[in-house]
Amino acid sequence: MQGRSGGYEALIEAGEAKGRPFLGICVGMQLMATRGHEYQETPGLGWIAGDVRRIEPSDPRLKVPHMGWNDLVIDQPHPVLDGLATGDHAYFVHSYQMEVADTGDRLAHCDYGGAVTAIVGTDHRIGTQFHPEKSQSAGLRLIGNFLRWTP
Repeated sequence: MQGRSGGYEALIEAGEAKGRPFLGICVGMQLMATRGHEYQETPGLGWIAGDVRRIEPSDPRLKVPHMGWNDLVIDQPHPVLDGLATGDHAYFVHSYQMEVADTGDRLAHCDYGGAVTAIVGTDHRIGTQFHPEKSQSAGLRLIGNFLRWTP
């Protein structure tokens, strides 16, 4: 990501130097990790300690990429999750997931042949593996909460 059209520098300036709230969606959440392991080991932004690895469901009937609706399981309370509850549905499309080093950074997960990180958060940064813009009322609630959030 570094050296490509100033994107990396803009993220560092807004997300670190200025402390602006950040919402990473899908790959945007994965960029928040320490490193990714998609084709080779690649450094991430390091905002959430953890690694991004391919999903390996325990049930061989579950396909990767993981595409479709899953129930969220809320792990930690957070203002961005106000009005959301365990059992609310979110829409996922991904083959990789963030394995957090500190479970306190995982705000929610879903079950897809094992726990799959769905939402992470720390300081002024939130990441969703699912697509809130495609997740109907739960996604709209999360986006609205994020827009009103003042960390």
